[in-house]
Amino acid sequence: MRDALRQANRIVVKVGSSSLTTAEGGIDPARMQRLVDAIVDVRAHGTQVVLISSGAIAAGLSPLGFASRPKDLASQQAAASVGQGLLVQEYAERFGQHGLRVGQLLLTVDDVTRRTSYRNALRTLGKLLTLQAVPIVNENDTVATHEIRFGDNDRLAALVAQMVRADALILLSDVDGLYTAHPDDPGSQRIVQVSDIDMLQVDTHKAGTSIGSGGMTTKLQAAHIATSAGIPVVLARADQALDAMTGKDVGTVFAPTGKRRPRRLLWMAHATHARGRLVVDEGAVRAVVERKASLLAAGITEVEGDFVAGDPVDVVAPSGKVVARGLVGFSSEELPTMLGRNSHELAEHLGQQYEREVVHRDALAVLVRRLR
Repeated sequence: MRDALRQANRIVVKVGSSSLTTAEGGIDPARMQRLVDAIVDVRAHGTQVVLISSGAIAAGLSPLGFASRPKDLASQQAAASVGQGLLVQEYAERFGQHGLRVGQLLLTVDDVTRRTSYRNALRTLGKLLTLQAVPIVNENDTVATHEIRFGDNDRLAALVAQMVRADALILLSDVDGLYTAHPDDPGSQRIVQVSDIDMLQVDTHKAGTSIGSGGMTTKLQAAHIATSAGIPVVLARADQALDAMTGKDVGTVFAPTGKRRPRRLLWMAHATHARGRLVVDEGAVRAVVERKASLLAAGITEVEGDFVAGDPVDVVAPSGKVVARGLVGFSSEELPTMLGRNSHELAEHLGQQYEREVVHRDALAVLVRRLR
């Protein structure tokens, strides 16, 4: 895995708020300079880098007189509004010292869950890389309405890594890897490599810093998204950025568990919000998961939610586990009359236009690797 990282042509690097700012809020010049220098060093060897940078809210705390991260949404958005400009200005000046331009992309949940916006973001990222600029991506905290973050940008970083077909995702934090227990616990040891993230059995629920908004749980979620798409992930401390990007023995490396898939399936699996649920029988579960077959009306036992044809829906096993997500071919009003009927019955009783798949396999992303 380390050798593969050394050969990476394109990487996505995510850095958290606590790794860029002081404990009181405000940008830490020395920390930011180390990160920029590391990225410049890697780029000098021909590797393209997309930077996912948190820190807007944290950077705006001190200028606005906040002693700590505020809890109310309006104050967080005000801090982000002030801090985002300061953050990008710092990056522009520091990369500019090396003759490099930066380009800013501020994304919301809608921007990656709506296919047209997703494709527009992809085109912008691609053009910036072609023009040799350094793309700097952050959640658009100033306009978030229901939740101020993706999850400290960890999930956003994994989605961007998929977007740009990255060869690796580097998650930089204030801890130097994943440990068998909390790093402060006696006897806790760093886990050097994780071959299968689904088999992990570690407690990651202790809170992060007061400045940052994420924790180890969100990083593992990001690692799961990326590795399931064939992208290796390294979790390391921010001051180990250069070593992490060049395949040195630092942090924890997560090996890919899945194959690279078309962007459309990755978008569907991880960037969409399901509009409804189709509960299916065990036979349909096996057909979808093991045989990669289309979902037919005969295997559906229940319809939940309000959706129209073309909306993303979850395919749910009898146990309640979501096993796949796909774009449904019928509305929630049409489907109840179709349940349990085979294609011949559908054509005979409802018309030939109903003699087709409810979710075609080409529009179906399987979310589990095996049935247990």
